[in-house]
Formats: sequence, structure tokens, C-alpha cells
Amino acid sequence: MPACAKKPKNPDDRLSVNGASESQSASEATCGMLLAVAPMSTSLLSRLLFFMPAERAHHVGSWFLRVIFSLPVVSWILRRVLRARGSLRVMGLDFPGPLGVAAGFDKDARMVDALLGLGFSFVEVGTLTPRPQPGNPQPRMFRLPSDRALLNRLGFNNGGVEAALPRLRRRRRGIVGVNIGKNKDTPDADAASDYATCARAVAPYADYVVVNVSSPNTPGLRALQTTAALRPILVATRAALDEARPHHLVPLLCKIAPDLSDDELDAVVDLALELGLTGLIATNTTISRDGLSSDVSALGAGGISGAPLGARALYVLKRLRARAPALVLISVGGIESPDDVRERLAAGADLLEAYTGFVYGGPLYAWALQRRS
Repeated sequence: MPACAKKPKNPDDRLSVNGASESQSASEATCGMLLAVAPMSTSLLSRLLFFMPAERAHHVGSWFLRVIFSLPVVSWILRRVLRARGSLRVMGLDFPGPLGVAAGFDKDARMVDALLGLGFSFVEVGTLTPRPQPGNPQPRMFRLPSDRALLNRLGFNNGGVEAALPRLRRRRRGIVGVNIGKNKDTPDADAASDYATCARAVAPYADYVVVNVSSPNTPGLRALQTTAALRPILVATRAALDEARPHHLVPLLCKIAPDLSDDELDAVVDLALELGLTGLIATNTTISRDGLSSDVSALGAGGISGAPLGARALYVLKRLRARAPALVLISVGGIESPDDVRERLAAGADLLEAYTGFVYGGPLYAWALQRRS
């Protein structure tokens, strides 16, 4: 058994318990020493990043993590200490824990190894579009610290799917999903072609693929969540995946908005079941400003993520699970603590993803939540 791990108390638990092995004193000492020092250093790093504008801080922090995990000895130690040590089988894949990185954090698949090294159990990269696009004008990301939230209107900024393929091809470890979307200037009538193009390209390298029709930051995109518009997109994406990997069924999911009505949620679930979709990811950011203590009137449009989304994301999860007991559900939004992890799993989530909780929780976020859940 690996260092710093022990057997689960209950073999039926979905996620095995993590802890220290008394018989492995040398490794235990290394773990203890690093974990004693790490909170101070990560707290300092987080404070420094919070002095910068949100999007710049993201780029600087991402660069720093890539540098750290390019150092072989440091990388090996951090991976050994921070890795999740559970066992969870979902979508035919073996996950070491339930918590992954949500799409949007690593848009161009540049940080997969570093994020896995921090203890996340999987990474969803993207959103990738067929052609490169710059996204919306800056500034386009804002922290709302009193709400532990972010407001963003990034707009699918990415280097295009073809540019990401060499990095996806080179990845050495872990489970990686790919989130795909349409270009901003692609007419809605041609959206299915954009999704199929991306799916065909990433199929050989993706452990699962996600159709993103729920970002509020691409004009008209959310209109594609109606069953009439969504059906041809999902059918075309499934066909493209099967064409690219005829001997392997790549899991296909769809990411939905938290602002759908109950009837709209039910309609999406029913369509997913009809088409044999693997699952749904719930939810993307919200356009609602309800419950915010921050004054965001001067910040303009965009989606809200983080703690304010938690209650709605939990409600949507429960409704989806009640309607589709067998559908794979990945819950996103407002996951900040081990209690949140336990609550989402108890409500029917198969897996969880985080973005804003990671921003506010710091580099030890994934390790802390999966170890203590």
C-alpha cells in the first residue's frame, strides 16, 4: 500500500479513507514535514496573487505551478504526498477520488500534470473550439471576495482544438476530460458541425468529452439547451466520437446551466436518456445576482461561480438524480469544504468538479477536501 495511506474503514465506501501508515516512518516524516510547511507557503502565494487582477493572477499562478512540477524531485515528492488514494469507478474509468478541476481553469491543456500533482483526481480541459478565438474584451474576470465568488465573461478564449492536441497527446498520467464548444461567429444552425469537429479531433486522447451549451458568455449559446437545438448537436458529437474511435465508446456528457426551469431540466434529462448520453455536468455559472453581498452593478455581464451557486447547484443535482437514477452526474458549483463533498455525494453526485473553490482555497484545496471527506 502506498505511503501515507491506510485501508478504508468500510470497504463499501465509495471513497476510501486517507491517512498515515505507522509502519512507514520515513515516508510519514516526509509527509508531515511538507504538510507543516506547505500551508504557510501556499497562504503567502495566495496573498500575493490576490494583489493582482484576477485574470493576470490566474496566468501567473498557472505559470508557477508548471515550473514547480517541471522539477523532477519536487514534482515526485508533491505527487506522493498530495495524491488522492481512494478508489472510485465511474464511466468505466478508475478515479483515485471524486474531485476534479472544472473546465475553464485549464483552457488549453497546459496544466494537466500540475493539477493532477496537486491532488485532483481528474482534469477537464477546455472549453476548446474548432478555431482559435480571443474571447471577450478585458477586463473580463473579477473576484467577489465577500461572497467567495468570481464573475467572469471570458467567452471561450482558447488557442483552438488543433493547438491543444500535441499537449493532450503528450500527457503522461491521470484522467482527462475535454470540454468542447462552438466558435462565437459560427451560426447556431451550424453549431453541430463545430462540436463534431472538436469531438473528432480530441476523441483519441480524451477519457470523456463534454458538450458545453451553457456558458452565458457566448451570445446565443444557452439557446442551444432547448431539446430541438440540442438533439442534433449531441447526435453529431456522438457520431464523430464513434467515427474517430470505432472500437472504444468515449463517454459523452453535456454541461447545463443552473438557470434552467424545472421543466427545462426535465426535458434535458429525458433527451439525455433517449440518446444514451453518459451523463450530465451540473452546473455552469449563473446569470442570477440573487444573494450577493457584493455590488456588481459596475462590473457588467457575466456568470457567477463559487459559494453563491452552491444551493442552486445542489437543488439541480437532486432533481436530476431523482429523474435519472442511472445517469452519471458530475456536480459543480460552490464546493468549498469536506462537508460540501459529502453532501453532494450523498445527494447523488458520482463525481465533483471545482474552480472557484480552488481559487479561494489555495494549492492544498484538493488534498484537504479529498483527505478529510
